[in-house]
Amino acid sequence: QVQLVESGGGSVQAGGSLRLSCAASGYTYSSNCMGWFRQAPGKEREGVASIDTGGGSTYYADSVKGRFTISQDNAKNTLYLQMNSLKPEDTAMYYCAASSSECWLLSLSPSKYHYWGQGTQVTVSS
Repeated sequence: QVQLVESGGGSVQAGGSLRLSCAASGYTYSSNCMGWFRQAPGKEREGVASIDTGGGSTYYADSVKGRFTISQDNAKNTLYLQMNSLKPEDTAMYYCAASSSECWLLSLSPSKYHYWGQGTQVTVSS
């Protein structure tokens, strides 16, 4: 089992920045891929970014490329999402997730991730 706890959400004006954190515990060695997802009211959950925990390769949704950066601190078992140039359409609940598969196999598909955090709310006002 892997436990994930997100933090760092909040309210910000358009153009602002936030950094989300996800603290992992439990059998973290089994998590070959970790990712960030988001879900806005009335919409399906969508993948934002993922990272191979071993090699560090990163993957991003087109909507956040150039604005968001996923990173990890293996010593702290913590995943981060630096979000810059935020837009109102980035407003959503953001979730951290982990999978034992490699990221390139998962295509940022939420259904392929096994472990989930409880989420942290991000609200961007115009």
